[in-house]
Amino acid sequence: MTWVMVILISFLSGIAAAMGLGGGMFLIVYLTLFANVAQQSAQGINLVFFIPAAAAALYFHTRSRLVEWKKVLPAAIAGAVVAAVCSYIANTLDASIIKRLFGAFILLAGMKTLAKRTNDELK
Repeated sequence: MTWVMVILISFLSGIAAAMGLGGGMFLIVYLTLFANVAQQSAQGINLVFFIPAAAAALYFHTRSRLVEWKKVLPAAIAGAVVAAVCSYIANTLDASIIKRLFGAFILLAGMKTLAKRTNDELK
């Protein structure tokens, strides 16, 4: 049963990531709810899985000439600083608070996606 669940979650994560939805959502939910991994560890594992996907996306977008390299360095520096600060904050918070914040984030992201889709269909 465990391998079936791992394969299913991996498949869903890959499909969601390919659609631009962020497959990490499935991975984090699986790790915390079914594999009993601590929230901080699950989010760290998600980041490790994200790196190859981001590298592949960067490669293909660069080949398609969709990357504006003048904007990459400032965005990368800002992202690294924010990631470091948020990592520090996450390590000081209780796991139950992080779980609630993550749940709220998923709900807000879903509502935003639904509202955008509804708005696009009305146009």
